[in-house]
Amino acid sequence: MIYLNTFRKPMGRSVVALIGAFVLAFAHQYLFYDNVPGVSYPLFVILMYMYLFHDWRDRLRETTGFGWFMFVVILMLSVTYALFSNPILYSLNLVAVPILIFIHVTYMRGAKRLAWWNFGIVNDALDHVFSQSLRHIPTVFRIFKVSTARKMGAEQKSTLGKVFIGLLIAMPLLIIVISLLASADGVFNRFVNGAPRWINSLSIGEGFSRGVWIILCGVLFFCYLWGFVKPRRVKTGTAGKLQESGEHDPAKIDSIILTTLLLSVNAVYVLFVAVQFSYLFGAWDGGLPDGKTYAEYARSGFLELVAVSVINFALLMITLVKGDMSRRRIAALLYILIGCSGVMLYSAYMRLVLYEEVYGYTYIRFLVHAFMIYLAVLLVIAAVRVRMHILPLAKCYIVISLAAYVFINYVEMDRVIAENNIERYKETGKIDLHYLSSLSADAIPTLVNFSEHEYPDMKNLLVNKWETIEVEDLRWSSFNVSVFRAEKALNEIAGMPH
Repeated sequence: MIYLNTFRKPMGRSVVALIGAFVLAFAHQYLFYDNVPGVSYPLFVILMYMYLFHDWRDRLRETTGFGWFMFVVILMLSVTYALFSNPILYSLNLVAVPILIFIHVTYMRGAKRLAWWNFGIVNDALDHVFSQSLRHIPTVFRIFKVSTARKMGAEQKSTLGKVFIGLLIAMPLLIIVISLLASADGVFNRFVNGAPRWINSLSIGEGFSRGVWIILCGVLFFCYLWGFVKPRRVKTGTAGKLQESGEHDPAKIDSIILTTLLLSVNAVYVLFVAVQFSYLFGAWDGGLPDGKTYAEYARSGFLELVAVSVINFALLMITLVKGDMSRRRIAALLYILIGCSGVMLYSAYMRLVLYEEVYGYTYIRFLVHAFMIYLAVLLVIAAVRVRMHILPLAKCYIVISLAAYVFINYVEMDRVIAENNIERYKETGKIDLHYLSSLSADAIPTLVNFSEHEYPDMKNLLVNKWETIEVEDLRWSSFNVSVFRAEKALNEIAGMPH
């Protein structure tokens, strides 16, 4: 086990790390206490990385391409809080970004040195968040005790304690006295009111809450870092080497069982696909089955087709990982399974397109579109993997999944939904104004342009949207480019104040 070298400074590196943790905690409460996350989110992520990797020369894993890739992904996702305002992705990223940070830090600083495609890194990250961190809570108190004992004698400790007691008694008395004096003298009152706004408005309850916030976060930040600095000893040997490489020899599923399973499933799928082809491509020309309307056809079987495609993908993954891919019959059956799954995905995709033409475009339908495209890409990679056994399936899926999630965050879902609904209005004359007005600030510039040039009735709903944005009193830390652009676009509509 390699441990970090101690600082030669008298305070010691543990004290420096503890002070840094409380500085980070102070920044955390300043940026997020009673504030909407905005530019503060990427700013804090950068500060946190500076704290967690300030001693990178001592114990940091060698820089890898994936390490930098993960950092870019995390940074880009955190920046979305300053650029966009989609409510779904806003909520998802509140969970996704911390999880990715925990995994990334564990990969870069963890003692086990697990490969990034090894699923065990998730367990290691959880171990660091809970077990490794919690065991260092007593370390915080030991640092206070030792550092104080070294610097103070018995008389100094007694004096400091008395000063502390005196301050505790004086604080409520000072609050009462200052309030009375401010009421008695106007000049003194103006002097007191001249203090910074956040200090002047700081109530006793809020001050206490902020103090607790700083203490708790400071202890947690320090314990999390110290879990990497002073981890539990890791056993070395064959097991350690096996974890390091991420290689294992999983138990294979009998080829006869797999062949029977794939033959049974594929027989049903081939029959289904044959029936689908009789009208699958004719639906666009009005060749719908059983005299159904577009809406009925689109609604029928969509969720079932998506569910079956997901099941097929799971079966495909199990076969690729646990099956004997050296047998040609299994490879052939997998190609059939992939082909049928592709047809099912296309059928479901087409039904969704028809459904949107009738009922319009929404968040859920957009995300389902994206999921089906994502699943189709994974199927293509799986098809290549059937042929090329050396293709690292786990690596490809992890990288593509992260890249796809970042892409969804930056595609501006609300703007795309607004544009598609406007195009639908031009073709059919149908539009759901109330749903459009419920979209986030990302769609406002598009809707403002639509109301000015094509649909004046949209203006009243946008006025209500503008009033909602105007009443929000946001600090600089909550600045968001999307909200800024939306407010600017709304202000330009005739009749609205600037």
